[in-house]
Amino acid sequence: MLSKPKNRSKSAGFALGAWIVCFCLFGAGGAEPYSFVTKWPDVPEAWRFASPFGVAVDESGNVFVADTGKDVIRKFDSSGNLLGQWGAYGSGDGEFGSPHGIVVGLSGNVFVVDTENCRIQKFDSEGNFLGKWGSRGSGDGQFWGSGYEGGTGPIGIAVDSSGDIFVADTENHRIQKFDSEGSFLSKWG
Repeated sequence: MLSKPKNRSKSAGFALGAWIVCFCLFGAGGAEPYSFVTKWPDVPEAWRFASPFGVAVDESGNVFVADTGKDVIRKFDSSGNLLGQWGAYGSGDGEFGSPHGIVVGLSGNVFVVDTENCRIQKFDSEGNFLGKWGSRGSGDGQFWGSGYEGGTGPIGIAVDSSGDIFVADTENHRIQKFDSEGSFLSKWG
């Protein structure tokens, strides 16, 4: 249960809130305001996002979105035109349980954090399944997740200039490092 801080006055909270509203409305002073360009994506209702979470962009400017609510990956061009999608709810190859993080590797392959299934899945840029790694647990290459008392599985993912993959193993309170084929390299945290 959340508790209210004891040494905080209502006027200080109001002043902070007013400052945030003014900052959002008027900017930081001197900075050019942002303007709305377009609603993105403009696709049929059935293809609209339920809960977009992760976003990645490849060298060609294609945008990959992990739609956690619909358990799919969607691929768009840089203007928001839908190029395709893959995935469905499940635990088989190419299926997802709440995909969150997504990153494009150096070779153009797409790596997706399959949070509920406690694994990473690898695809080519067209969505063809190439491989997977990870399982529930706390050992090297494993991720703590929803199979264990409702915990959260891995969520974040990144790639470095060498092509190695870094995964935020949320419930194990660590970062794990893998090569692009999924071989465990190291961990810390």
